[in-house]
Amino acid sequence: MNKCVVKSINLPIFMFAGGAVGNLIAIIVLSVSRQQRKSSAFYTLVCGLAVTDLLGTCLASPITIANYLNPNVLLDQHVCEFQSFLLLFFGLTGLSIICTMAAERYLAICCPYTYQRWGVDRRFAQKLLLFIYISHIFFCCLPMMGMANSTLQPSETWCFIDWRKHDPVSTTYFVLYSVVSLLLILGTILLNLAVCGALLMMRQRVVQLPVTRGSVRERWRALSSAAETQMIAVLVMTSVVVLACSAPLVVRVFANCFSDEKNFKADLAAIRIASVNPILDPWIYILLRKSLFRRFLGLSRRGSSSRSSSPPLTQTTLFTTSIPSDGSCDGQDPPSAPTVFMENSPMVCVGFVISFSSRETYEINRALTKIC
Repeated sequence: MNKCVVKSINLPIFMFAGGAVGNLIAIIVLSVSRQQRKSSAFYTLVCGLAVTDLLGTCLASPITIANYLNPNVLLDQHVCEFQSFLLLFFGLTGLSIICTMAAERYLAICCPYTYQRWGVDRRFAQKLLLFIYISHIFFCCLPMMGMANSTLQPSETWCFIDWRKHDPVSTTYFVLYSVVSLLLILGTILLNLAVCGALLMMRQRVVQLPVTRGSVRERWRALSSAAETQMIAVLVMTSVVVLACSAPLVVRVFANCFSDEKNFKADLAAIRIASVNPILDPWIYILLRKSLFRRFLGLSRRGSSSRSSSPPLTQTTLFTTSIPSDGSCDGQDPPSAPTVFMENSPMVCVGFVISFSSRETYEINRALTKIC
C-alpha cells in the first residue's frame, strides 16, 4: 500500500470511528436515563436518530474503507447500488427524524393542549419512526427498480445516483429527492424559528406578569430565562448543523440536474460534509441535555448571585414547578388567567404563559402535568 492510499484512507476511518463512537455514547447515555424520560416522544425520537446514525455509519463506511484498500470493490454493480441506497436512505431518514423532532417540540411548546389531545407519547413516536423507515426504504429503492441508475462517481471512492443521465424518468427522481430534502430542511428551520419566537414572546409575558410577591416573580423570570436559553441553544445548533451538512448535497443534486457543467470535487466535498452529520448529531441532542445544561447554568448563576444582594436560586427552585400532580392549587380554586405552566421534556424545561378561563386552565394544568 503506497503512502497516497494510506493518507487518503485516514479520513474515512476517522469519520467512521467518530460516528460510531459518538452514537454509541449517545445510546448508552439514553439507555441509563430516568424512566420518565424513556416514556416521552422526544426521547424515542432521539433514540431513533442515534440508532439511524449508527446504522448508517456502520453500514456505509466499511464499504468506502474497503474500496480504498481494494479499488475493485465498487466495480461490482450490486455493491455500488447498495452503497447508493445507503447514502440516499440514511441521508433522507436523518433529515426526516430531525424535522419530526422539531415538529414535536413545536407542538409541545406552542400547542400543549393539542399535544396532549393527540396523545403524543412513546408509542406515537414509534409509529412515526416506523412510517419514516418504511416509506423511505421504498422511496430510496426506486433507483434499483429502474427509475434511476447508480454509478461509480469520478473519484472512484463512492457510488451515487447517476445525475449525468438526463432522461425524463431519472430527472424526475433527482428533482423529487432534492425537493423532499429541501422541504425537510426548510421545515426544520421554520419550526425551530417558530419555537424560538414563541419562547421569546413567552418570556416577555412572564416578565410583564403582575405578581404580588417579588420572590415568585423572580423565580419564574429566572426559570423562563434558563429554559429559553437552553431551548434556543439546542434549536439554533440543530438548524446550523442540518443546514450546513445537508444543503451542499441537495444543491449539488440540483446543479447536476439542470447544468451541463460538472464539478466532481464539489460533489465529493458535498457527500463528505453530509457524512459529518452523524458525527455531530449525538453531541447536540444528547450531550446538551438538561442535566449538563443545569450544571452550566448553576455555575453561571452562582457567579452572578455573588454580585447580587438577593439570595441565590438553587437548581431545585429553578427547575421545579409549584403545580401539584393532581392539578389542584393547595385547596384553592383553579387559578385565573394568566397562569404560568411548566412543560418538562427529556431535554428542555419551558416556562410560559397561557391565557385561558379558570376551567380551561385547570384542565390544561392536569394535561401538562401528565406530559411532565
